[in-house]
Amino acid sequence: MEFRIEKDSMGEVKVPSGAYYGAQTCRAVENFPISGIRFPTVFINALALVKRCAAVVNLKLDKISPEISRAIVTASDEVMSGKYDDQFLVDIFQTGSGTSTNMNMNEVLSSRANEILTGRKGGKSPVHPNDHVNAGQSSNDVIPTAIHISALIAMEEKLIPALGKLEQELTKKSHQFRNIKKIGRTHLQDAVPMTLGDEFSGYARQIHLGVKRLKGVESNLSELALGGTAVGSGLNAHPEFAVSVIELISQHTNLYFREAENHFEAQAAQDAAVEASSMLKCVAVSLVKIANDIRWLSSGPRCGLGEISIPSLQPGSSIMPGKVNPVIPEVVLQVAAQVIANDTAVTLGGQGGNFELNVMLPLIAHNLLQSIDLLASASEVFAEKCISGITANEEKCRSFIEQSLALVTGLIPHIGYDRAAEIAYKAWNSGQTIREVAEQEKILSLDILNELL
Repeated sequence: MEFRIEKDSMGEVKVPSGAYYGAQTCRAVENFPISGIRFPTVFINALALVKRCAAVVNLKLDKISPEISRAIVTASDEVMSGKYDDQFLVDIFQTGSGTSTNMNMNEVLSSRANEILTGRKGGKSPVHPNDHVNAGQSSNDVIPTAIHISALIAMEEKLIPALGKLEQELTKKSHQFRNIKKIGRTHLQDAVPMTLGDEFSGYARQIHLGVKRLKGVESNLSELALGGTAVGSGLNAHPEFAVSVIELISQHTNLYFREAENHFEAQAAQDAAVEASSMLKCVAVSLVKIANDIRWLSSGPRCGLGEISIPSLQPGSSIMPGKVNPVIPEVVLQVAAQVIANDTAVTLGGQGGNFELNVMLPLIAHNLLQSIDLLASASEVFAEKCISGITANEEKCRSFIEQSLALVTGLIPHIGYDRAAEIAYKAWNSGQTIREVAEQEKILSLDILNELL
């Protein structure tokens, strides 16, 4: 491999000649061979967007020349198009401020801008990674800003639409099954009758409320730390820099962002990210409830509850021919477990604020964005490959209702609780149904009995 020599404040570093990154990125790659996990594309794009908008504003503020501004803007657009995805190499587990990733971006944009202007990539002239690409910024305000932007974009463009699709499919089933009576269950025991549509309406409402909760955290995520620079005081940033850059970010994303009301809070804490993660956890818990119910209601096919059937997607056993498993609900349960675990990591990351900076920013970013991505994908698959294809087994539903001892509850207003309990115990001990015992006891006329049962 051929190399070129790049310099940073600590000295010379050999950089692959074909790379757009520079010395600090190479040092970070060497220093942090931890997980092989890198920042997701949505985060890299958000970071590039900040640099793009900053280059436009810094030109207006006479901080950089028109040529340098145009070159940075072009390079940023190329990054956001995915052209240089392979140039962002730094591990998630790095310096807690995310400085290595910020410099990775600064170096790639500077290098590409220099190539645009001179035909040679790398170096610091005419476009400098710190003086020009990072002008008016610090890793300490840029990385929290990119976390909020990428999380809000991912929620709005991927997760909320996926949950909307899942809610729609569940609502369709609640209407489709509205007249199918079945036995309810509480404490895993027989309860009074309801409809299958009632059950699915509850699932749909859970998802609806999940979306509402996610929408509720968007206001806090829309506050951006940009403009605080090193500690929140705004040192070396023009007074008009942050508000102007954020306005451009809002225009580019079609989402509303605003400058943080207090930059010291925005950089020292990550409470908005912790809040967002907790709402993602809540959605995950809802999905656990729904997926588990679907698994149990479709259990069988002959020796389970079998009140519904879900689509058969693939063979379920390497040893038992003909076995088909509820694979999609199982995927959803595993995703939910990961999201709940991620929330713990984000919570612990949120505790990493010491004085004027949180130093677990990369950990927070990774887990928050992974949770959004996983929930979005799982919700879409759940809707398309499972919920939409569910059918009701009406015969099984009717059979369970007739066998249930809980049917006696409907007789209480006419015969009282104690008499109803006697009938229930007699039915249980004799192996008869409530209807059969009630008819034998002649407790009510046949017409009233049939109406009640």
